[in-house]
Amino acid sequence: EGPRDRYTHDHQRDLEFCPCPGGRSGMTRSRAWVVLVLFSLCLFGGLATGRELFYSLAYLWGGLLITSFVWARSALSGVILERQARSTAAQVGSVFEERLILRNQGRLPKLWVEIRDHSTLPGYWATPGPAGLTADEPGTARAADLPGHRVSSVIAGLGSGRELRWLVRTRCTRRGRFRLGPASLESGDPFGLFRISKDATPAHHLIVLPSTDPIAEFTVPSGYLPGGGALHQRTNQVTANAVGVREYAPGDGLSRIHWRSTARRERLIVKEFEIDPKVDVWIVVDASSMTQSRPPDLAEDQPRGILPRSEVRLPPTTEEYGIAAAASLAFHLLSRDRAVGLIAYGRVRHVLQANRGQPQLNQILETLATLEAFGRLGLDEVIRIEAPRFPRGATAVLITADPRQSLLVATQELERRRVSPMLVLLDAESFGGVPGSAALAERASRRGLRVRLIRCGDRVGNVLSGAAQPLPAWKVA
Repeated sequence: EGPRDRYTHDHQRDLEFCPCPGGRSGMTRSRAWVVLVLFSLCLFGGLATGRELFYSLAYLWGGLLITSFVWARSALSGVILERQARSTAAQVGSVFEERLILRNQGRLPKLWVEIRDHSTLPGYWATPGPAGLTADEPGTARAADLPGHRVSSVIAGLGSGRELRWLVRTRCTRRGRFRLGPASLESGDPFGLFRISKDATPAHHLIVLPSTDPIAEFTVPSGYLPGGGALHQRTNQVTANAVGVREYAPGDGLSRIHWRSTARRERLIVKEFEIDPKVDVWIVVDASSMTQSRPPDLAEDQPRGILPRSEVRLPPTTEEYGIAAAASLAFHLLSRDRAVGLIAYGRVRHVLQANRGQPQLNQILETLATLEAFGRLGLDEVIRIEAPRFPRGATAVLITADPRQSLLVATQELERRRVSPMLVLLDAESFGGVPGSAALAERASRRGLRVRLIRCGDRVGNVLSGAAQPLPAWKVA
């Protein structure tokens, strides 16, 4: 039993859907001009000959023009379109759902209403389902998950006081910030002489976060300072480890004041902190346009109707693999109560200070979602600029497809500052780029650096865990 069979024939007569042919507006203008020319010719013929036939035809064409114009002017009166998105954020591989409601609050039925949507989300079709539900029968018509009709559709026979609800479900295949809407409504007279349109909903944005691949195990280098266990050493600096309170002393900052204890004891009480036993981890993503590789014949859109629902193919570019690695590392480390920071020099400079918790993860994923690899500085130059930012004893995870040996010189600069570097190299040759990444990884390993080499088709999480496994598709966690 198909989707249409689940609804009665009465419902299908109430609300029917048909594709809207292109070029409809031009056809409407030409029809109106034809009727106007006929009206003019008949009126001129009546004035020239005095015959009643020409006057009757002129009245007919003139009445048709006036009736059609008035009808078109009122065609969208009382028609309202609502869009209800469950969230303003999604993740690659997930299904974004948006509910659309079309209401006719006018006193007259509408012969047809066309919905035009101008969303930029890839694979997005704001098209109604096979049958509608009226106000007398609450419910929802579900649209197909994968290919269907594109955005423009015509809803025919929307009665007075009725509404149509449907659910648009779109599988997110690309990260980024996309526009949903604006949407407009169009309608006209039954003779197709005049057409009217109006804005229905404003534009709003959806951010699609990069997907995170599970990492079984990722050991952060211990660095040059003690870590992993409680130090039980008091410090004047504000850390994540608050261990007690004491009375205020001259020089204590306002950020140390514990206001509840102050109110209870009626004197200033400040918090005491211990040295944080876990080193900070900084993820540095190479977003230089000069180091990215991608196949020359890479298509922008995902193949539809091929992949299982739980799988999304990771685009075979070093940019997307690098961002996927950064997102997976951030999720893994933050879920284990590590303080994680992010640095990337893309179209703009992105620097997120090291912090813990879900808000930090959200901020990192949102930054990676909109990161564009149009930077002008290589990773070695970025490290020279940002190296003073890293605290002593921190770990810097460098993600790059740059096979140049100058990267090893940059890691030496980090080591001189007592920062422990780790390399996540993207094999540019496997992405259709220049060779050299494998040789760089081997040389870095001989120098004692911890290295992970990701090739095109590898499962990112497996490689970061220490076991590379080529897969044809990248499964979303």
